[in-house]
Amino acid sequence: MNDAIAPSLSMLLALRGEASVRRPPKRAREGASGAALSPLRGRGMEYAESREYAIGDDARHMDWRVTARSGRPHTKLFQPERERATWIVADRAPALYFGTRVRYKSVQAARLGASAAWSALNDGDRIGAVCGSASEPPRMPASGMRGVLPVLEALVRWYSQADQAHSFERTLLQLRRMARPGSRIVVLADPASVVAIDVAQWRALAKTGALHVLMPSDAFEQSPPRRRLRFLSADMRSEVDLGGADAYRRWQACFAGTLQQALTVIRDAGGEAQAVATEASASEWLTGFRAAQAEVA
Repeated sequence: MNDAIAPSLSMLLALRGEASVRRPPKRAREGASGAALSPLRGRGMEYAESREYAIGDDARHMDWRVTARSGRPHTKLFQPERERATWIVADRAPALYFGTRVRYKSVQAARLGASAAWSALNDGDRIGAVCGSASEPPRMPASGMRGVLPVLEALVRWYSQADQAHSFERTLLQLRRMARPGSRIVVLADPASVVAIDVAQWRALAKTGALHVLMPSDAFEQSPPRRRLRFLSADMRSEVDLGGADAYRRWQACFAGTLQQALTVIRDAGGEAQAVATEASASEWLTGFRAAQAEVA
């Protein structure tokens, strides 16, 4: 199939080199003989063990089960997660399966997701993916190529054709149940899908981890010619006359206006948002992704 209309696995595999350019330094990690476990719990921390309570320990981390069993107060100890999870979240709205510059927006979405997966591999993260479909279970985060390849294969399948039964809201709710604090979350979405989600849900995701929302953008949608346009799909023909000022304003509100609204929603919620043209490199956006990685390391 034409790579401009549907992504191929070979295309996504080839993006590894592009995503590896200017690879950031590895995060420092404590070994087995490193610093002592912390009694404090923060982002990216997981339970390690319990010990007897000592003066100065945070009472919020009391281990009440061990305390009840032993008869002596115990507190929980936590340690940094050895591997952070990077989640690729796929919107499959029909509006993504369109394009006039180089490739469909859906293909660019797959390319963006692949570049995120390769970058996460370089950073030593576990990689997972979710699309919220009843017939497509999530790809649970895994390390190395065991994590990357299932995600790439899923992106090829998910972005080869639209899923009319797909629910973007269900996708995000599913992700919130699975993502642990300190995760990186890369959302591939159409702007209209973004603004349809309650801002409280975006705020919750931004609190869970570093939130990046990437919206493939087609130049024709953002700035169409001012004339009568004819559209042809598999089962219908339609015409839109953009010669008049009112019609052109409505078009701009529908596409450019919705994109700006989506960018504002995500940024106000505490996440990073970016429109990526269909003809753009799939890795240009990684600068912000890597900056966030350094910030939470």
